[in-house]
Amino acid sequence: MVSAATPDISFLIPAYNAEATLAECLASLQRQTLSNWQAVVVDDGSSDRTWDVLQGIAATDARILPVHQANAGAAAARNHAARLAAAPLLSMLDADDWLDASFIESMLPVAEDGSQPIIAFCAYRRVAPDGRMMPVEQAPMLAGDAAKREFSSFCALAIHTVVFPKSLFERMGGMDESLQTGEEWDLWLRMAFAGAEFRRVDKCLAFYRMKAGSLSGDPFKLVRDAVRVTTKAEALRLQHGLDVEGPETGWMTPGLSQLRMLAWAVSARLSPATEIAALAALVPVMPDAAGHENFLVAVIMHGLRTGLLTERGDELIDALDKWQAPFLSLIDQIQQHSFPGTGRKIIEIACWQLSAANPLRSFTLGNFQVVSVDLGALSRIPKTERADSLIMHAFSGGLQVGTLVGPFWGDLSIRAQIRLIMQEMQATEHLPTPATLAYARSWTTEALRGYRGFGGLIIRRGRRRGRLKKLMGRIAGNALLATTPGDQQDNDARLSGILRDLEGRLSPRLAKPSGAGPEKGAETTTPKSEQEYWEQIFEHPDPWNYVSVYEQVKYEQTLNLLPQGIEKALELACAEGIFTEKLAKKVGRLTATDISQRAIDRATERCRGHDNVELRVLDFVRSDLPPEQDLVVCSEVLYYMKDEQMLAAVCRKMAAAVKPGGCLITAHAHLRRDEPRRTGFDWGHPFGVETIRQVLAAQPGLALEETVDTELYAIHRFRKGAVTDTVLRVEPHGTPMDVDVAKHIIRGPEGVARETAWETETTTSIPILMYHRIADEGPAALRRFRTPPEIFRKQMQFLRRQGYYAVTTPTLVDLLRSGRPIQGRPVMLTFDDAYLDFRTSAFPILAENDLSADVFVVTDKVGGRSDWDSAHGEAAALMSWPDIHDLHQQGISFGSHLASHAPASAMENEALLVEATLSRNALESRLGGRVRSIALPYGATDFRVPGILALAGYAIGFTTRPATATIDDNVFSLPRLEVRGDRPLEAFPELMGMPGAFIG
Repeated sequence: MVSAATPDISFLIPAYNAEATLAECLASLQRQTLSNWQAVVVDDGSSDRTWDVLQGIAATDARILPVHQANAGAAAARNHAARLAAAPLLSMLDADDWLDASFIESMLPVAEDGSQPIIAFCAYRRVAPDGRMMPVEQAPMLAGDAAKREFSSFCALAIHTVVFPKSLFERMGGMDESLQTGEEWDLWLRMAFAGAEFRRVDKCLAFYRMKAGSLSGDPFKLVRDAVRVTTKAEALRLQHGLDVEGPETGWMTPGLSQLRMLAWAVSARLSPATEIAALAALVPVMPDAAGHENFLVAVIMHGLRTGLLTERGDELIDALDKWQAPFLSLIDQIQQHSFPGTGRKIIEIACWQLSAANPLRSFTLGNFQVVSVDLGALSRIPKTERADSLIMHAFSGGLQVGTLVGPFWGDLSIRAQIRLIMQEMQATEHLPTPATLAYARSWTTEALRGYRGFGGLIIRRGRRRGRLKKLMGRIAGNALLATTPGDQQDNDARLSGILRDLEGRLSPRLAKPSGAGPEKGAETTTPKSEQEYWEQIFEHPDPWNYVSVYEQVKYEQTLNLLPQGIEKALELACAEGIFTEKLAKKVGRLTATDISQRAIDRATERCRGHDNVELRVLDFVRSDLPPEQDLVVCSEVLYYMKDEQMLAAVCRKMAAAVKPGGCLITAHAHLRRDEPRRTGFDWGHPFGVETIRQVLAAQPGLALEETVDTELYAIHRFRKGAVTDTVLRVEPHGTPMDVDVAKHIIRGPEGVARETAWETETTTSIPILMYHRIADEGPAALRRFRTPPEIFRKQMQFLRRQGYYAVTTPTLVDLLRSGRPIQGRPVMLTFDDAYLDFRTSAFPILAENDLSADVFVVTDKVGGRSDWDSAHGEAAALMSWPDIHDLHQQGISFGSHLASHAPASAMENEALLVEATLSRNALESRLGGRVRSIALPYGATDFRVPGILALAGYAIGFTTRPATATIDDNVFSLPRLEVRGDRPLEAFPELMGMPGAFIG
């Protein structure tokens, strides 16, 4: 007899009516490479010969301890076995399962009983009743809090794949005997929260025999017990203070975990008698499944493969009649509690996975019809009654040449199939060429229509072979279409009828408003000299907005630097005399000069009442300056010198014009090019105030006496002579500022200039940022959709500082269609819903940062309120048509957000086509130009939607899928990065792929 005095591991084996499988189970232990084990086998009141079989085996192997008890259930039997176990490590094995011979050898070195218990687990395989091995099932990694998270949602470990310390089992109080299913799940959950560490052994060492009639086969018991375990998990999470906020944590709500078990139970335990509505009623609060569609499809597919004992997707297609009805009933239950269109999305994903497994198979599931067509043997394909979405795979010579997904309107006649293959799949070259007289005539007709194209290609010869091939393919395809009959029930005819009816409902487009943009053909004359350049600048009065608060404050600060008792003063670059008039009141005699005759003429008129002022044209770069001046003033012009050599020459002239003891005053802006680590202007001049100060300070005899420094400019007073102390005064600049000035300001530390990025960087991706409201106040429940204006300002300043430039829809369409890398750092700013605060809060901030945006309008709600938000509090005001028109005139691009704000995925084909078309038409008729873009409310899209949007006249569409858009994305399903208002400011650089970059 084989015996083990002190076993290393004890196996807890409940056996109920297991006479047919118990011997094989115990034999798998007897084959172990390590023999120091114990098996405590509890006959749980069997009514067959289980006890006899057990006693017979135990009689020859002392390692097997037979125990008998009245029927109390598997959990009670395992607890009983654990009390009799002699080893420090335990493992649970059902009487109909078995283990690989290396199980103990592989698992024992990992499991450990210590201050922090270590639990080992491995992979396993299900075994069908006919002996077929199902695919290996591997548990997730369960390190750290992952174990608590995973067990809070589902039973991540099969019962017979785990080795754990006996002391931990006893500390947990053993298994919960009130549970009929999921008792091991409950145990793993409690062990995880008790601090046990789970370590995975990457081997398949256990085998699970699938059989009918087990407790786990009752879906009502599965769901009922799952509710109990997940409720306990939530209590443990709260007790331990674990934070589960945000999808990135990976935690599921108890409701979603319970829905997971419901979906698996329905899929794995298919039974026509199962009342799915009654099963769903066991879930206390059915969750909204929106956003979890892919996850639920994975659960359902796993359940179907488990229940139907299949390995491949096409085997599920063969069994469609067995599972379609309960599957659709389950989807109906999910949809009743979820965002509109969620059920359709689940069916869509399931269809795509089934079809991808074998594209040659045709089938229908719910609203989706999947067809496979052989281009060499096309035949009519009737549309099933419920189908409104089509997945079409085309094959030629056994090879797949294209796939189409889109809306489905009517039967697929041969003609309709050919059109889809030609126009949607771009697979014309794979269509067969019929040898008929009618086809030959049609081909000739099409060729004659394209004779000009032939001529151009012949002239260019071989360099255009690709284009010639495409032209020939198009001619052949059109000829084939012309000779293939359609009918009134086919896809094309039904769609044509819908479009024809819709055409009569469209409003005429208004003429393009006057002033909407520069006239084509308008030309500006390139100046031939510096003087001509400045004459062009002064073609219109006040080119610099001298009367702005910003300029007036600067003038006052300059005047405050004037010393007393100035008799003779010279002002260089006096422009139209605004400052000249102020300066004349402070000095005895003033000579004011400018290179532009137009400027001098206006200055003369302005200073007509000041007899002490002489105004004249003077190019101070090329001409001598009047000498012996008590004061020379030269502001906002020296950075027009082409280089520092020219600047130094001019500075020498100015210094020479100042008599000993006299002063030179200059005011110039801080430029980022000159001082990259501080706030300044991005003007393209070669230098700014800091270089000008240094060059002037280097002039013999000049000394810096006093400085007024502001965030944006500095004013310096130099003295020709000795200076005892240099005075620095920091003062504010004037506000508010004109947009034309503000948009050139780059704030904060060093970044990247737009020009530098444009010249040195290319990209194939564009971050498209999604905003909603720019406001401080609103319902608390909508906090994520509301960005405070000051936070938004800092975000836009960040983009400006980092060299981003904004693209709008027309530019983006061209960029994506070109397929070429994009220069510089593009970004697209989008705003959904057209809230009024876009005009009042967002637009001024965009303008001051030289950025534009796209706004998506709910056309039936313009001028009203966002009633889709009303469930959360007071609905916010939306822009009116005059608001939209005015912003359009100022460069803001507008697109559709549909007419009703309804989710597109919940609408029928024709309803969506009509609403999308009328919404676009409403915008075009108001704005007088083409509207090309649409952002789908809630990002709700599906296979049909892109095709319907194209039919509705759009060129580009946006979703809420969180990713950076690339030139390879479907142009009707472009992703966007949501800028959440409930995230800290520091999250913005991270969203832009620049974590840790300065913002503030």
